[in-house]
Amino acid sequence: MTNVASLLAGLLFGLGLAVSGMTHANKVLDFLDIAGHWDPSLIFVLGGAVGVTVLVFRLILRHKTPLFADKFDLPQAQDIDRSLVAGAVVFGIGWGISGYCPGPAISLLAAPNWEVWVFLPAMLLGSLLQRAWVDGRNKRG
Repeated sequence: MTNVASLLAGLLFGLGLAVSGMTHANKVLDFLDIAGHWDPSLIFVLGGAVGVTVLVFRLILRHKTPLFADKFDLPQAQDIDRSLVAGAVVFGIGWGISGYCPGPAISLLAAPNWEVWVFLPAMLLGSLLQRAWVDGRNKRG
């Protein structure tokens, strides 16, 4: 049942990305271009997502356990360290250059274009390189 719930949540997320225009790189790039042809419409997508999360999270966390798991798996780290900042900067640069972030890019597999076929392998390669870098740092102690 966990897999079915994950699939349904992913489909709902992908549908929301498509309906909101987040799967269109030019719309995202126009949103990020505050000094040029700025399109503020994605602020409503962000505001809606944050609003729903704030309200629903409080209701969900009133339960002792999630519906399809033994416990909630919430992040414990609260520090802002160099790795977090570096990751945010790299993510932002990639998003600003391409107009895609991972969620919209993956949802575009349903109707791919040539940009997605370039972006997704590059994203996967970046993930593998990051994993190798972290593993190497952990081995060195």
